[in-house]
Amino acid sequence: MTIRIAMWSGPRNISTAMMRSFGSRADCAVSDEPFYGAYLKDSGEPQPMADEIIADMDCNWGNIADAMRGSAPNNAQLWYQKHMPHHMIGEIGINDFPDHKHAFLIRDPQRVIASYSMKRVQVKFDDLRYDRQLEYFESAREQSGAVPPVIESTAFLSDPEGHLRALCTRLNIPWDEGMLSWTPGIKPDDGIWASHWYDKVAASTGFGPAPGPPPKLDGAAAKLAEQCRPYYEAMRKCALKPREEKS
Repeated sequence: MTIRIAMWSGPRNISTAMMRSFGSRADCAVSDEPFYGAYLKDSGEPQPMADEIIADMDCNWGNIADAMRGSAPNNAQLWYQKHMPHHMIGEIGINDFPDHKHAFLIRDPQRVIASYSMKRVQVKFDDLRYDRQLEYFESAREQSGAVPPVIESTAFLSDPEGHLRALCTRLNIPWDEGMLSWTPGIKPDDGIWASHWYDKVAASTGFGPAPGPPPKLDGAAAKLAEQCRPYYEAMRKCALKPREEKS
């Protein structure tokens, strides 16, 4: 029986590198933001490559949910699904996946907003939806009766192996050394938007170093970061701590 892992991440995080990590396992299939096309079609957001993405993907919410609950590609033992809470504007939500193992990937909003600015993309609260990520976290906790795993990306990059081992333990899947590295390049399972967004991860062969201090923001960007912060901090309290997981 396939174990389905839904990783709920905000944008401009290490979500694609995490997908690479799981995709490096011989026993794991991956899916890259399967609801992205439906989100773009229903929202009308003028994001890069929107028309191409909509044309390339199934944009029916129910069809996509059925596929994510269905047979795994190549009948893989594990199926890692990379999801974005801000994409979920249709009739489908986290409660439609009761048999998935849910995990959450968070990043300091200052770093996220600064990363967007490097791409010269304006960002607003609805592009990030830290509030929905927290809502989904609480739903998953209520659904399972246990605190779902949360990974804080900056802490993760200070100890990828420790965090990955702890994550595997919490997901009740075996550890695989292959999760620490991968071959460079765009992968067949990447969304067609990879050419615009995945330049750094495509050049990588593993997780990067831990970043320095958060960048300083001002004006509207600083206000947006503070609007997002309470939701981020609420989840950060539950973030994995590898040393505690071992004890």
